[in-house]
Amino acid sequence: MKGRVAECALVFAMVLWASSFIALKLAFVSYDPWTVIAGRMWVATLCFLVMWKRVMRFEYRSGDWKVLLILVAAEPCLYFILEAMALQYTSAGQAGMVTSLAPLLTAVVAFIFLKERLSRIAVFGLSIAIGGVLMLGTDGHGSDAAPNPMLGNALEFGAMLCAAICSVCLKHLSSRYSALTLTALMSFAGLIFFTPLAMTLGNPWHWDHQGVTAIVFLGAFVTLGAYLLYNYAIAHMPVTRAASFVNLIPVFTLVLAYLILDERMTMVQLGACALVMVGVGVSQMRSRKGSAQAAEQLG
Repeated sequence: MKGRVAECALVFAMVLWASSFIALKLAFVSYDPWTVIAGRMWVATLCFLVMWKRVMRFEYRSGDWKVLLILVAAEPCLYFILEAMALQYTSAGQAGMVTSLAPLLTAVVAFIFLKERLSRIAVFGLSIAIGGVLMLGTDGHGSDAAPNPMLGNALEFGAMLCAAICSVCLKHLSSRYSALTLTALMSFAGLIFFTPLAMTLGNPWHWDHQGVTAIVFLGAFVTLGAYLLYNYAIAHMPVTRAASFVNLIPVFTLVLAYLILDERMTMVQLGACALVMVGVGVSQMRSRKGSAQAAEQLG
């Protein structure tokens, strides 16, 4: 039963994360990236203050600070820096497409740090998918939405590597810290990190209805809602299986970018998207049985 609930939570989390690319694009029209990210962290942290007593329920173990430090350094700090920069150069649809690499990168990081098995076919699939990402950025057709897609997609790739490190850290800590506690910690760390950047490098001192609405949505629904749903799921299934749901983000993002931002892709870029998805699909071919066995062990 918990497995089904975790799967539903992941689907909703993916819809919210897909919408974040659209909201960020809209927010960046009115505000600089540092102001947008700091604002979203403030909104999320204020939401968590209402649940402060529940947030403070955790079992600290000696040495946890090291993993917690790696967690918040990877995400939100480095992750949001890279993603904010990426969306200055690439479209929401292309950035969403790059997120499909997250499961493969998570498998690599889990292999290194958690000693989870990494098959040769997974490595082969990763190679295909990376080739698709490179093809996606080298089409050579810049636009207002994607003035430098190669650079933007490379930055988004870096953000996905940070997300993979974050997923492994969450899995390591999930037995002692609730999803609520870990998400609140990430939001508060982001607030401390990005507020000085917004004050010194940004220009937050003006009001724009669309920008503020997008920031509130990002803080209350994406940072709070999606991370809570994802962190809950991580605690109830293998990390690599949970990460595979990220494959839904590109689909949701492309649809939302088309409907809301009126983004279009060339035939070459659509072919590159297909290549990325083939690579992701290949990497999952032999991992399903192992994922099912691991899920049974978790109960």
